[in-house]
Amino acid sequence: MRSLSTVNHSVPLAANFTAVSKSESREFMSVFPDLVRDLTDKTKKYDRADASKWFAKALQYNVPRGKKNRGLVTVMAYKILVDQNQLTPENLRKAQYLGWCVEMLQSVFLITDDIMDGSTTRRGQPCWYKNEDVGMMAINDGLMIENGIYYILKKNFEGTDYYIKLVELFHETMMITTIGQSLDVQTSTKDITSFTMDRYKAIVEHKTAFYTFYLPVALAMHMAGYTDPEVFRQVKTILLEMGYFFQVQDDFLDCFGNPEITGKIGTDIQENKCTWLSVLCMQRASRDQKEIMKECYGKSDPEKVKKIVELYAELGLPHTYTLYEEESYNLIKTHIQQTSRGVPHKLFFQIMDKIYRRDS
Repeated sequence: MRSLSTVNHSVPLAANFTAVSKSESREFMSVFPDLVRDLTDKTKKYDRADASKWFAKALQYNVPRGKKNRGLVTVMAYKILVDQNQLTPENLRKAQYLGWCVEMLQSVFLITDDIMDGSTTRRGQPCWYKNEDVGMMAINDGLMIENGIYYILKKNFEGTDYYIKLVELFHETMMITTIGQSLDVQTSTKDITSFTMDRYKAIVEHKTAFYTFYLPVALAMHMAGYTDPEVFRQVKTILLEMGYFFQVQDDFLDCFGNPEITGKIGTDIQENKCTWLSVLCMQRASRDQKEIMKECYGKSDPEKVKKIVELYAELGLPHTYTLYEEESYNLIKTHIQQTSRGVPHKLFFQIMDKIYRRDS
């Protein structure tokens, strides 16, 4: 078990912190072709070269083209959590494979989410299901990628004392995230007057925060030898706060971000999504303004979408967001500094610096 004698690694937040260097990002990418080869070789063993070729195409289109923050954070966390003498080429490669498993899970969520939301673009390219030769076959592709995660885990971690913990964490993450997706979809079918901040927080915690922030760090903690449940509990508390912060940013960027930078066209208004902006708007709106929301929110008519954006601006929501971002950043930073046991503070700070004032 990893000793907790090194837990008090508090460091000041520095403006020049970055989650990973360009060379580390390149090293992470260099592993991906091997992962694709491992998975497609497994498919070929079933005497299905055609399925293998399709699987490779699905993996290459969906898995590596995003920012890869979740996978990179997995590797970064492992490097911070272990002593220097444990950073062997074999261990680093295992951490990179673990990071790619997180990215595979992310791609599964995006494939299915895009289908359910009727989205058109993702990461600056057509959604996978929007490709002419794909369509609803994308659902099966998502299942293939998801099950590929467990093949990679078995191939690289079977025999370790934490292998079962990794498998269980991926299963738990899938369960929690799909619950969040269910809450999100169900809420989007309701009248906007039923949107509440409590409902919004429940959606965020389940759909986004757990797999985006807690999963990568918890995986690295298992690999690094952490076993104390209290340490995992404290880490989860802080990381879920970061996840909420991240989703509020995402809601803002969906409405006010630049699609050329974000890589996607925002559709939250058209899809009647329960967002931080829509809940806050209904809390602040006058009776007449609420009528505008009822009439225009959840409609695809560009003029009605424009009216909602204008109403958000009229209520000062962009300014409120700027204040929220600053206040939340400082509050989370304080919570990190008050954590007396667990992982080094440096890890939390580097993740926060990566997402603070992001534009994509």
